[in-house]
Amino acid sequence: MAPETILAARRVSKAFRVDGRITHALEDITLEARAGEFVSIIGPSGSGKSTLLNILCGLLRADAGEVLLHGRSVGADALLGRIGYMPQKDLLLPWRSVLENVLLGPELQGRDLAAARRAAREALAHFDLAGFADDYPATLSGGMRQRVALLRTFLCEQEVILLDEPLGALDALTRLALRRWLLDVWSEFRRTVILVTHDVEEAVYLSDRVYVLSPRPARVEQVLTIDLPRPRARETTQDPRFIAYREALLEALGL
Repeated sequence: MAPETILAARRVSKAFRVDGRITHALEDITLEARAGEFVSIIGPSGSGKSTLLNILCGLLRADAGEVLLHGRSVGADALLGRIGYMPQKDLLLPWRSVLENVLLGPELQGRDLAAARRAAREALAHFDLAGFADDYPATLSGGMRQRVALLRTFLCEQEVILLDEPLGALDALTRLALRRWLLDVWSEFRRTVILVTHDVEEAVYLSDRVYVLSPRPARVEQVLTIDLPRPRARETTQDPRFIAYREALLEALGL
């Protein structure tokens, strides 16, 4: 039996009025993410990928179409707070320590902070942050800040997590290391993840399925199922199937 579809968009469209002109961002977008699945969205810059994530988590309303959670159509208001979302910037609060930053979600949710604090301290090691609970964001490297932001997102305990280019601002070596680390964390916690990325190899390496979007207004140009064994390692990138998937995505993007 196939896993349940947790979050889906069905024929979603969105336009904005900019300086008196209508700009069409999304047109007739349909996609889905199943339980425990890692899905990536890739497309040209400005093609509406972040707009789509904002609709999926309830920050924006679609002009047409619908978002479904566990198969039921839900409005933007009902989605807010039910989907984990990590934007491109880490948005850590500089006056709060690492531990205080990662506790922000449970704090806003009104959960038992003593229990959340214990869970956060236990999770720090999984996110390679052991020993940094009392440090402040200004003292951390870019990769560490991204791990803090991701831990904060995980501790909100939503079953679906949206990641908007979480590794995009990092240098190449840090990005490669965090890519493998992110896959290890996902394998352990097995949340449903939807990732926006511009990196074709990253999309293939991490994903079960990749949606390729066209230039604006974004449409789904191709859906590619990644049939590579897990767990994946650095050697996976040398697999002929990996190379074929990468080339297929590049061709779909017109590169």
